[in-house]
Amino acid sequence: MSNYIDGFVLPIPKAHLEEYRKVAEKVAKIWKEYGAIAYHEFVGDHLHLEGTRSFVECVEATKEEAIIFGWVVFDSRESRDLANERVPNDPRMTDLIAPLVDPSNIIFDANRMVYGGFQSLL
Repeated sequence: MSNYIDGFVLPIPKAHLEEYRKVAEKVAKIWKEYGAIAYHEFVGDHLHLEGTRSFVECVEATKEEAIIFGWVVFDSRESRDLANERVPNDPRMTDLIAPLVDPSNIIFDANRMVYGGFQSLL
């Protein structure tokens, strides 16, 4: 059986990148408790290729923001769907995410995140 992944791209203010990394590290452990086989997040380094649309453009990032590209691997779509039901209801997630979405200092803006679920092609 092929794996299934959730992929995402989002901007994070560079000034808050370390704070975001610490939260993502804890979030990854929670996703794994709920069935993720692997959890990865990377920071953009080379984001422009002539003739293509960049992640920077897709999320309307500013020069003060870093681009995060991540994916979560599951053994199946079913286990991913179950995790997507359970993770948001875990009280630890609320405590972790609250500081990132504080209206007085928004670090993570879900409206600018690009997301999708993907089945294996190759």
